[in-house]
Amino acid sequence: MTDSHDSGVTPHHLTLRQTRLEDYPDIHEIMERVYPDLDGAWSLDQFTSQVTRFPEGQICIEDNGKVVAAAISLIVEYRRFGDQHSYWQITGNGFLTTHDPDGDTLYGVDIFVHPDYRGMRLGRRLYDARKELCEKLNLRAIVAGGRIPGYAEYAGELTPQQYVEKVKNHELTDPILTFQLANDFHVRRIITNYLPADDKSGAYATLIEWLNIYYEEQEKVIGGSRSDVRVGVVQWQMRPTATLDELFLQMEYFVDAVSGYRADALLFPEFFNGPLMGQFNQENPAEAVRSLAEFTGAIREEMVRLALAYNINIVAGTMPEYHDGVLRNVSYLCRRDGTWDHQYKIHVTPDEISFWGLQGGSEVKVFDTDFGKIGILICYDVEFPELPRLMADQGLQILFVPFWTDTKNAYLRVRRCAQARAIENECYVVISGSVGNLPKVENMDMQYSQAAVFTPSDFAFPHDAVAAEATPNTEMTLIVDLDLDNLKELRNHGSVRNLRDRRRDLYDVVWKDGR
Repeated sequence: MTDSHDSGVTPHHLTLRQTRLEDYPDIHEIMERVYPDLDGAWSLDQFTSQVTRFPEGQICIEDNGKVVAAAISLIVEYRRFGDQHSYWQITGNGFLTTHDPDGDTLYGVDIFVHPDYRGMRLGRRLYDARKELCEKLNLRAIVAGGRIPGYAEYAGELTPQQYVEKVKNHELTDPILTFQLANDFHVRRIITNYLPADDKSGAYATLIEWLNIYYEEQEKVIGGSRSDVRVGVVQWQMRPTATLDELFLQMEYFVDAVSGYRADALLFPEFFNGPLMGQFNQENPAEAVRSLAEFTGAIREEMVRLALAYNINIVAGTMPEYHDGVLRNVSYLCRRDGTWDHQYKIHVTPDEISFWGLQGGSEVKVFDTDFGKIGILICYDVEFPELPRLMADQGLQILFVPFWTDTKNAYLRVRRCAQARAIENECYVVISGSVGNLPKVENMDMQYSQAAVFTPSDFAFPHDAVAAEATPNTEMTLIVDLDLDNLKELRNHGSVRNLRDRRRDLYDVVWKDGR
């Protein structure tokens, strides 16, 4: 018998391990070979996000240093999505932004094997590794949407349900489903429009599940998931303010008042620190707003302190930021655990450009908080439906909109668009503006506001889709209770289901970089 070394054939040396960032060229090569009819490989940004967000769930097999097979997974709180989800929705468009370390289910995003290595049962090894991970993490189950590419041949004579039954009964063989059934998965149901571009499966998929028999349910005594959220809104009075200490005093007054109602979050309006600009040269508004930006760091630090001290998450309105010669409008999310993040205003109004030279940002985020997933859009941004739609695909539940408007017609643009965003994205939208006037501040001399909280429009929500609204042009607060479970119910069983019923086979909304 000839030894493989003598024959010139390199022996296999297979290693199962976690996927690393430097594996991308190998992963890219495999996916381009395996999915030529489904847009090929993940982008580098998607792959990086996957490995970074949940490294334990990204598993590969290498042969002599080259990756030849891989599995991609994430953890989700499955009840948030329900059975009728889509592939792009539950995977965060491939970026795994939906990954929830506190979830109960390991979701299988993908498993693929290099065509040259088929027949070596590498897929089984990856499935076994997933099961081991599921058990070690004490997750309830593994769930995945399985393609049924063999269905194309029988679509004219069988329904998807009939096709699946024949595969289960071994009357037909499907390249994917047959393998999954052999690996102890069972079919829970058929999903429609799961992956619209999957022509071979007719956009159908099987919802498959493997139950972890060793799962031990651990109920959280504190800090568990919840459906009730209490939101506070400040309708802020613009008044002459000479020092930071005066502004801090007013900020703390409202934080103290709203936190006394045990609210989870508090929203301030856009440019609520505008009164401080009165101390600068009004003959040059562009110079004055840049001088105002010098206070931004200190105000953010005070907001973080208040969030910690009063145990409340604060969406700190907006402030100007001047950095490296670029002026932007920024909103800070100050969490009650002491962390903070930011969102830049994307769309800048003609007035903001001509008076101040403001520039727009280039990214929208969905933020994780201890009460749910939120987004922040600043004033004009809410008038562009593409942004909240992208955020909704990442699990957005509550959208906060700090705004500043000087006239009622300007305010109504913000209000009407915010209401539309709540309906079309099946989320809550909270808006807050300022009232009063600032006679000595150029370009911010008048204010008009009616703060409000909007809901989707269906039976579980107020009949006019308005949870609460302030008295126009009066300094006050709103305290509103929101039920996140109502959003889940709407998305799965509503009279209409705007997110689920989108025709992804015809259109989609993506960033130019592919996100």
